[in-house]
Amino acid sequence: GKFEHASNFTNHKVELQSGDTIYMFSDGYADQFGGIKGKKLKSGNFKKHLSLIQTSSLNEQKTMLEEHFHQWRGEFEQLDDVCVIGLRIK
Repeated sequence: GKFEHASNFTNHKVELQSGDTIYMFSDGYADQFGGIKGKKLKSGNFKKHLSLIQTSSLNEQKTMLEEHFHQWRGEFEQLDDVCVIGLRIK
């Protein structure tokens, strides 16, 4: 993206342990309109869904994320790219 007043990045170190799952994602999933009221899913709801499914295998999570997204979107047009990457530490 483009920012009028760019600022420097801050590096953070996180200790990961075996079995941890980390996610990287674009804003496309959370910004999708849908549901009964035709509103955005929003990042908090997306993160709650990730928390609910994170103990499943990554293949199962992929299926659950796709089903959840299509159920949320319903008849609304997909507005943006959707990228979700999950990594499980061995």
